[in-house]
This record gives sequence, structure tokens and C-alpha cells, in this order.
Amino acid sequence: MGGVTSSMAAKFAFFPPNPPSYKIVVDESTGKLTITGVPKKDNVNADVLRIPTKRGNEVIALYVKNPLAKLTLLYSHGNAADLGQMYELFVDLSLHLCVNLMGYDYSGYGQSSGKPSEQNTYADIEATYRFLEENYGTKEEDVILYGQSVGSGPTLDLATRLRRLRAVVLHSPILSGLRVIYPVKKTYWFDIYKNIEKIPLVVCPVLVIHGTADDVVNCSHGKKLWEKCREKYEPLWLKGGSHCNLEIYPEYIKHLKKFMLAIEKVPHFKIESGPLCQHSHEQSEPPRNSVDHREKPRLSMDLRQKSWSNVDQREKSRSSVDQKEKSRLNADQREKARASIDCKEKSRTSTDRREKPRESVDLLDKARTSTDQPDRARNSIDRFGNMMRSVAFCNIDCLKHTVSEA
Repeated sequence: MGGVTSSMAAKFAFFPPNPPSYKIVVDESTGKLTITGVPKKDNVNADVLRIPTKRGNEVIALYVKNPLAKLTLLYSHGNAADLGQMYELFVDLSLHLCVNLMGYDYSGYGQSSGKPSEQNTYADIEATYRFLEENYGTKEEDVILYGQSVGSGPTLDLATRLRRLRAVVLHSPILSGLRVIYPVKKTYWFDIYKNIEKIPLVVCPVLVIHGTADDVVNCSHGKKLWEKCREKYEPLWLKGGSHCNLEIYPEYIKHLKKFMLAIEKVPHFKIESGPLCQHSHEQSEPPRNSVDHREKPRLSMDLRQKSWSNVDQREKSRSSVDQKEKSRLNADQREKARASIDCKEKSRTSTDRREKPRESVDLLDKARTSTDQPDRARNSIDRFGNMMRSVAFCNIDCLKHTVSEA
């Protein structure tokens, strides 16, 4: 069924340049392959390769070396393109991103043999990846898969089967072949490149780049795939970018550099996992692994998440220091306020102390006055009593009682 599906889809999905934009020539002195019809660049160390696939085809690949590289980019180009057209971009990406770069032509594209089909592209990318491992000693954890447009299909298919892959870059990716033509809500058996179902199985960081004005593959494809990623990286939505011009935007290379630097900081983790699944490419779906096998790579996700959280913790520690400084400033301000209040209180206290002697003097005067008044009353009473006694009208005690009642 898978072969029939690919044959039907190939009539509508694949458009290899005709004629190819380059030719392959064998150097008689060295026996090495060289590529013609491409811009000549100085100091470019590149190997032209012919790689056999399990489906009986031979694909042409280009391996650009960078002596300072730590990572290797495996690039699956878009439709209606071949290595001759991509050559200059590959050289520039290798230089600016400081990576080794392996690009290849699908079966039936450029000088690769065979015919284009979904299953052939799966065999093409796997054979190219195996060549990196066996001939250049490239480790799985040092590989970043890069898929542009249709190239997102073989990229995600391989990514679901590499459990220690470093990262994935999706450039103007598609949800599926049929969804490019019509926004269907479900996946049909005759659809190809069912990326929407494969993206949740990818366990490494994924960067999505898409132009907002893409009239070939709507930007909604990239956004939907990004939403379904298990380990998301900050996406790049290029405002006004179309399907084939994202490389000319300064933000494109700037964001890619930022991504590469972040990926390089992720430490290598040894995760026990089986070898690349040897499933038949006649099947359109990736192999169904056991639940336990799927759960194991989560350890790597957690560890990577911790390594990234260290950066966040540093930022948090900086903010905590700032908060401490602020709290200290606030404390100082409070102390100053308290000091000013204390000064005011002291001034008030000193004033009160000054006022207290005055008040005590006044109180003494008042006390003396109050004491003088009873004395005056007594004197008047005594005088009045003497007057009463003199006339024998009443005694002094009766008069005192009458005065007290009054």
C-alpha cells in the first residue's frame, strides 16, 4: 500500500529541476568526484559523494568541512531544487554556523539515480546519515537534522528513530502533503509525509522557522508543528517572508547562530537505546516502539531541561541579588526615616523637658495659690468668727459648717 501511495503522490508532490543544475565529473588524477556548474569559492574543503541506498538507488551528496566544527548539519532541501542550486548556501551556512554540513539530492533529483517518492526519500536520508557515521565518525548526539519544505518529511521520519539526536530545524515545514492542498482535519491513508503525527515522537529540541507571507505552505503549518513539539525552542516567524526567501533576512542567520550556541551548551548524555530501527521503507508510518522505549528518552529531556534551567537559575540569582540590594536600600531608607523620626522625637522630648520645668514651676505657683486661698478663707472666717464671738450670736464651729455647705 505504501508503494502505491508514494506512486500516486509522486505525480503531484515532487518537482526535480529539469535539467539538473550541475554535473558530476571524476578527477582522473585522484579518482575523486567533483561537481561542476557551481560558483567557485576559495578555501572550501568539500567532498562530493555517491551513496548507495537500501532501495537500490545512488544519491549524490556534498559534505562541507569546517575545521572548528563540533556539530554536523544534515540538510534535506526543498522541492524544485538540487545540490547545484544549494551549493553556495551550504558553504555559507557551514562557515557562519561553524558546522560540518552534509547535503544530498533525493532519488531522481540532480544526478541521483532512481525516481522521486516518499519512501525513497526516507531511504535517501538514512543512507546519508549512515555514511556520516561510518565514514566520518560522526556521533548521533552531534547531528542536527535540517528539513526545508518537503525536506521536513524525511527529516522528521529519521528524527523519530534517532533517540540521541542533538536537535532538529524545520524550515517552512508541512503538516502533511494533503494539508498543503486542502486544510483537512484528519489524516487519510493516501496522504504523504504525515509530519503532524510524527512530530510528537521527536525527543530533541526543535526549532521552527516560517515566513508569515508564505503562499506555498501557509505559516499555520509551522505554528501547528511547533505547538505539538515535545521540546520546543523559540521559533522564528519572519514577518513578510515567503516560501523561498527566508535566507535573505538578517534574522534568519542570527536566530540560527543563537540556536547553535544554545545547542552546543547542551552536554552529551549517554542514553541506552537500541540502534536505528531497521524497518521497511514500504511502510508510510514510523515503527511503533514499546511504551517503555518511548519513556527512556525522557531522561535526556529532563537532563537537558536542567542544563537550561541552570541559565535561568543564574538569572534568578541575579534578580535575587538585585532584590536583596533593593531590600537593603529600603532598609536603609527605613532606618533614615526612623532616625529622622527619632530626631524629631528627641527634639520634642528636649522641648518637653524644657517645658516640664516651666510646668512644674507653674504647678508650684498654682499649689501655692491654692494653698493661699484656703488660708485667706480661714483668715476671713477667723475674723468673722471673732466678730460673732464678740456679739455671742453663734460659735465658730457652726459658722464653719455653714460656710462648707455653701
